[in-house]
Amino acid sequence: MRNLLEKLLDGKITLDQCETLLKAQNIQELGDNIKLDLKRKDRTGFPEAIFAENKSDEDIILIINSHIEKNDDNLIITRLDSNRFDLIKDEISSKDKDFKLIFNKKARILIVKLRQVENKDFKVGIITAGTSDIPVGEEAKVIIEESGHKTITSYDIGVAGIHRLFPQISKMIEEDVKVLIVCAGMEGALPSVVAGLVDIPVIGVPTSVGYGVGEGGIAALYSMLQSCAPGIAVVNIDNGFGAGVFALSIVNNL
Repeated sequence: MRNLLEKLLDGKITLDQCETLLKAQNIQELGDNIKLDLKRKDRTGFPEAIFAENKSDEDIILIINSHIEKNDDNLIITRLDSNRFDLIKDEISSKDKDFKLIFNKKARILIVKLRQVENKDFKVGIITAGTSDIPVGEEAKVIIEESGHKTITSYDIGVAGIHRLFPQISKMIEEDVKVLIVCAGMEGALPSVVAGLVDIPVIGVPTSVGYGVGEGGIAALYSMLQSCAPGIAVVNIDNGFGAGVFALSIVNNL
């Protein structure tokens, strides 16, 4: 940092160049394999999120404790099972800072809460076709609400009982939602139906709910990618997190 500031004072780099280089240095290395991005929110508008799968409990504890000590922003840990949370929660500590651990069992997300999130103006609607799709919808919900926006959810209103859908869509439009996230497995038809009823962005999330040719969510993914309703954006299978962040990129630029 001192070297960069000296170059700025000497006129060897511009103010904008100095700012860019300082941001690039805001990555903390923890051991040989972990690099913690301390200023992700400054660049992207969304705080650091850690994918827990394939990381050891020791790595997750190290990441969380280091973040608490060196950052004042909240931290998101995704795809963390409840049994793993029970194993690590007592190892998360700080001598100098107050924080809360908020765990959503359905979404498998842990929020390390260092500060309260500022409430914002926009609403995002989240719809799931069946109850088996709810964990993916909940993942998106946590991500959106952690950024200060509100969500309106309606679960288990798939095309098998399509009469359930229309009142819920009407309610969400009345509430002035700006984006709709629609999660569906099996044949994945629900996002196409919803997109044919509304004039706002629709994000389709295929889920791994299904059997036979639909097993693993492939049939739902293919269906959404070739929807007859134009303008649907589609994220990867079970990617509620990605859908939530994409919705935020829309509402944060309104």
